[in-house]
Amino acid sequence: MPAIRRHLLALMVFGCAVALAGCVPTASDTVNRTSTPSASSTPSVPSTPVTPKNTVAPAPSFLPDGSAEANKAWFDAANTRLIGANSGANGRAIIDSLVAAGFDKAAMQVTPDKTSINGGVDSILFSVKIGDSCLLGQRGGGGYSSAVEPALKSGLCLVGKTRAIDW
Repeated sequence: MPAIRRHLLALMVFGCAVALAGCVPTASDTVNRTSTPSASSTPSVPSTPVTPKNTVAPAPSFLPDGSAEANKAWFDAANTRLIGANSGANGRAIIDSLVAAGFDKAAMQVTPDKTSINGGVDSILFSVKIGDSCLLGQRGGGGYSSAVEPALKSGLCLVGKTRAIDW
């Protein structure tokens, strides 16, 4: 019985070696790679697009007539810059920064900086309504996060208590 197993194992190894031999390129496969393809040959097309290595994505900018989605990168850039410089930025600083970035103050909402017993808050939520969508941001809870969501049926962006933006 052990001899039969050895023969079967040898046969399996030989079969695998023969099968894998077809995967190794030969010298004739690599010769003439730079020659012009004939009419009957099909050119090879990469499966993923090739991009230049030194390509830099364009810097985001404010698009006055753009949608919330189109302005999200600019919203994020303004908020990341502010919060990077001042991780404890309050609601007024956030709103003022967004106004300076070109967003409409009348379309904004922000949650209070203090609790009902005058304590500090863990996070501040803020929004800018653009059309039927909202740019939503949050400072706190470990940093900054944002999203684009549809406006609420009320026409507002934030649920719950917000503070007046009266400055």
